[in-house]
Amino acid sequence: MNTRRNFLKNITVSALALPLLSTYKSTGLEGISTSLYQGPVLRVAIMGLGSYGTRVAEAMQSCKRAKLVGVISGTPSKVSDWQKKYNIPEKNCYNYDNFDLIKDNPDIDAVYVITPNSLHHDQVIRVAKAGKHAICEKPMGINAKEAQEMIDACKQANVKLLVGYRMHFEANTLEIIRMRKAGDFGKIMFFQGLCGFRIGDPTQWRLNKQLAGGGSMMDIGIYAINGARYLIGEEPIWVTAQETKTDHVKFKEGVDETIQFQLGFPSGAVASCLSTYNMNYLDRFFLNGEKGFAELNPSTGYGPIKGRTNKGELNIPHVTHQTVQMEEMAGIILDGKSPVVPVDGEEALKDSKIIDAIYLATKTNQKVPLKI
Repeated sequence: MNTRRNFLKNITVSALALPLLSTYKSTGLEGISTSLYQGPVLRVAIMGLGSYGTRVAEAMQSCKRAKLVGVISGTPSKVSDWQKKYNIPEKNCYNYDNFDLIKDNPDIDAVYVITPNSLHHDQVIRVAKAGKHAICEKPMGINAKEAQEMIDACKQANVKLLVGYRMHFEANTLEIIRMRKAGDFGKIMFFQGLCGFRIGDPTQWRLNKQLAGGGSMMDIGIYAINGARYLIGEEPIWVTAQETKTDHVKFKEGVDETIQFQLGFPSGAVASCLSTYNMNYLDRFFLNGEKGFAELNPSTGYGPIKGRTNKGELNIPHVTHQTVQMEEMAGIILDGKSPVVPVDGEEALKDSKIIDAIYLATKTNQKVPLKI
């Protein structure tokens, strides 16, 4: 793949395909329905109107329980364009300086923060202080300290903090988790996660340490970390890591190009993962157990995700990930629903602790113990 943001365009599920989804009880797709919905709706403002914010907005047009009602941006022309495209009233439009005023807007329930990584911390805390639920793209913060402060702020304000872990609702992923829990693979021995692409524009924010907080690990490597945890079903207890950098101009100090890392788990299972901004065609998870295996290839792209196990292909119909995510998050916020794999701040804090440990391991060449 050229970039994880340039996967195949989302496939719109036809009305004929939707009934098939009911056969997969663990997919987390129960919220997608062709029937007329008349219950409560989560009213969402999107902060950050870039490429991914646009993808989420488009996906939300198919949601029944989540609705785009507001925007927050530092670019007036984008605000104007979104107002026209999504019929957003002027009173629900804000910029980065005045969005604290959402505290007085009863038409907005939650804000989805989709801005560069280093901005998440302060913006989520401001959202919480305004009394609105916060949805934040990953990584939630640029380190574990920031992540904990964001959790604390949302708890103090008595609002939910959710993180954009769209793969936690993806049907193939959830089916493999179900099979692992059922013992179909036996004792889990090994996980491999390969996540990478060759990044383009050297001036983009993802290659700016002050905005990104790092390099490939903060953007694509986090998928392998998270995938190892939810597919193995344990929390790691140690990490080792090695960094390789071949282009010191593009990947400046503090911006990692390629990191290989290994995780150890209490059961004895191990994970071997790679995160890179300098190799294409890396989007694969592999899980090995004493009785079987599972593979996702592609594993984290925008879809379709392809899954297979020692029992055969999964062949689960594709539904746009962001549509499912927002429907399920509406259920979490409105109904207190508990997802199969958590998407709350505490889940993101665990990934942040592991990322901190990976960076430490690359600097020290030592095995770093984990307690998350």
